[in-house]
Amino acid sequence: MRISFLLITLLFSITSFAQRSDFQEIDFTKADSIALYYKDASLKNLPVLTHNLTTSLKTDVEKFRAIYTWISSNIANDYSSYVKISSKRKRFAKDREAFLDWNRNITPKVFKSLLEDKKTACTGYAYLVKEMANLAGFACDIVDGYGRTPTLLLKEDSAPNHSWNRVQINDKWYLCDATWSAGETIVVNGTPFFQSDYFDGYFLADPVLFAKNHFPIGKESDQSLKTDAFKAYVAGPVIYKEAFLAPIIPVAPSVMNNTIPKGTSVTIKLQVPKEFDKDIQLLLNKGSSQKIGNPNMIMNSNEVILEQTFEKKGLYDVHISVGEQLIATYVIKVK
Repeated sequence: MRISFLLITLLFSITSFAQRSDFQEIDFTKADSIALYYKDASLKNLPVLTHNLTTSLKTDVEKFRAIYTWISSNIANDYSSYVKISSKRKRFAKDREAFLDWNRNITPKVFKSLLEDKKTACTGYAYLVKEMANLAGFACDIVDGYGRTPTLLLKEDSAPNHSWNRVQINDKWYLCDATWSAGETIVVNGTPFFQSDYFDGYFLADPVLFAKNHFPIGKESDQSLKTDAFKAYVAGPVIYKEAFLAPIIPVAPSVMNNTIPKGTSVTIKLQVPKEFDKDIQLLLNKGSSQKIGNPNMIMNSNEVILEQTFEKKGLYDVHISVGEQLIATYVIKVK
């Protein structure tokens, strides 16, 4: 409980964050259609592009939506740039001030390349969101830190590897990640290809769920806090992007790897939206075999509890599935 509290405390150390549910009454159809209308527009004149995207929209959240959707739908992820930036980040892993200084200096260079080629790594996405949001009158910052995905698990000595944004709308701060909304890089026969596929889940994301796979770099005075919180972050369950659509937040167990005696059960707790009625399953992978679990399920307001008993020894990958989408994964060692 203490570690979870520390993680949340670090996330909210600068300010508290709101979430997209504040705007349930807003229809983003017009904002998205404007972003589509200006598809392939030039980045050479950002004030004009920002004006075109926002001028006919009434609410601030629609204006930011048009900017965010345009960026995530028109900018390609540059894998080679990502590799170069990752290499530099590793060099400065133990020198936070040197890393921040390098990051400030590299950002304009990344942005120049972005304007010319419409390709970038996460630093470029975050920088473009900040620039265009600022032009539209929003307070918007770049947040540097760590990103954790199902294919990119971190260690306690991992270097910072990701950047995203916080933006102020109607006097509240919100989190978003345009890089992860843009699509994904897939590798075919050793060659990386960017596959554009806009994903809505990281737009004004739930801050508690966002903290499951994003970890900001803290202040120097927060190092002891960061140590405990970062360990908890690295040790947490694997979270898949589809969890952000509901959102569905894994609450317990707090760590991915768990060991239990044979014949006992694991209790998985999920925070879900009100009136949640989708089908939840546990998929139990042991070696090359997979079967559907038979957990005792308890559904309360905003919470689903799954109690799965393990009668045989072994190492299990326990996947939480909602419909046909994976939400999270735990590893259970039964002794």
